[in-house]
Amino acid sequence: MDELTKIAYNCRKATHLIEKKLIDHLTLREKLELKIHLAGCSVCRVFEQQSSLINKMVRDLFHPEKITELKLDEEYKKQMQERIEEKLNKH
Repeated sequence: MDELTKIAYNCRKATHLIEKKLIDHLTLREKLELKIHLAGCSVCRVFEQQSSLINKMVRDLFHPEKITELKLDEEYKKQMQERIEEKLNKH
């Protein structure tokens, strides 16, 4: 069995290539192998979609512009400060 035929039946290698594609570049041969596998494997196509979505969500979450949006609401901070002061004044 030649190498290109083997990839058609190898989900482990295909998932590795899917992950590699998301963080790096695939060689021309790897792109071809992955394309052949995905043509016949719906499970790996779903894995690729889910993996891509998860990577995008993580990138979006930790993007510097998004980090500034992750702040406590001013009203919530005010309520917390009042509760802290109440507790401190009781002791």
